[in-house]
Amino acid sequence: MNAGAQDNTRDSADLAVRLNRLHPKVIDLSLGRIERLLGRLGNPHQSLPPVVHVAGTNGKGSVIAFARAIAEAAGLRVHAYTSPHLIRFNERICVGGGDIEDGLLLSLIEECEDANGDAPITFFELTTAVALLAFARRPADLLLLETGLGGRLDATNVIARPVITALTPISIDHVGFLGETMQEIAAEKAGILKPGRPCVMAAQDAAAAEIIRARARELSAPLLEENDFWSFEAGGGGFTVTTGQRTLRLPVPGLAGAHQVANAALAVTILDHLDAPMIDADAVAEGLRSTRWPARLQHLTGGALAGMLPGGWELWLDGGHNGAAGRVLADQASAWTGKPLYLIAGILNSKDPAGFLTPLATHAARLAAVPIPGEEASLDAKEVAGLAAGLNLPATESPSVRAAIETLVDGAEAPGRILICGSLYLAGHVLAENG
Repeated sequence: MNAGAQDNTRDSADLAVRLNRLHPKVIDLSLGRIERLLGRLGNPHQSLPPVVHVAGTNGKGSVIAFARAIAEAAGLRVHAYTSPHLIRFNERICVGGGDIEDGLLLSLIEECEDANGDAPITFFELTTAVALLAFARRPADLLLLETGLGGRLDATNVIARPVITALTPISIDHVGFLGETMQEIAAEKAGILKPGRPCVMAAQDAAAAEIIRARARELSAPLLEENDFWSFEAGGGGFTVTTGQRTLRLPVPGLAGAHQVANAALAVTILDHLDAPMIDADAVAEGLRSTRWPARLQHLTGGALAGMLPGGWELWLDGGHNGAAGRVLADQASAWTGKPLYLIAGILNSKDPAGFLTPLATHAARLAAVPIPGEEASLDAKEVAGLAAGLNLPATESPSVRAAIETLVDGAEAPGRILICGSLYLAGHVLAENG
């Protein structure tokens, strides 16, 4: 057993700290290390339930949340792998409908560390191996697998024969790793397509779509494009989706925001094209209504932070952090009426803060910039505030979210709406503090 496996940690409360210490959270895209480790573990990735592999820039987690809720409403047993976690590491690995248990998680980590020995491995590669090992050893009807970064060289792309792949909208993000142009980024995302396996594609930028179409043709992979093969239309207290298999009239999804209708429609279309009987329409509707996915335009109506607000105020939370997310939030902000909007923002230095804030700036009355607790890569609050001011958005710096709430409330003349945004890592701290 190596030094990592001898660690006395037996409680997942400090699990992320332990993993980061043993396997630094660097990004080094490659399949060689995880393929080597999986080989030493007996290739569990070759013995999985039917896999739905999802890549894209925005909406991956929401699409998986919708698909999971629908499948579970139909009585299916579902595994899911998503990232990052918000509060507990266990959130990343859903085994048969619930977060992986501490005991199983810790034993699988030790098994993977033993198999890996002293060979180089990254945080995400090790945790992906842990997840695949868990999924291979627990029977399920479906595995929903989210890429961590990109697609072509992402650790999840060891799956050779997914039952279907899916691409959510692609935009400019992670330029240091995926490329600086839409074409380069789309090529990386399209790396999850597999020979002969269908891919359900959300509407894309024209340049991205051409790259994906070319890759699909090269692999003889049927490409089910939005507005060509499948489509949806919102209105009348719900939405209608035509999946290429059937047309369904469905209720408003359980996740807030007009953009979530698009994510829900994509999830329904994916499930309609599995090599399995189609899910009953009533179960689809029930699943959509019951979907929950924290930090995605989440209204915080109780808890320590929400309790700081006087009557008439609202507190919202969203983990969006790139230009596309900023535009989605701006669309939501334009639909909000009756109260001024205040922003609390913390952003990582690997992101494009100007791209995120620019669409929002005209909709907000003021911004309070905060550091992201415990994140060395957090942009300095002074820099975020300066960027906001450069966009003609009045801004101030605060040492914490709690202090930012106090500042915004004290400076307001009437009840307002506060949106905490800019990072999923910040969102995780907010949820933990709010309780």
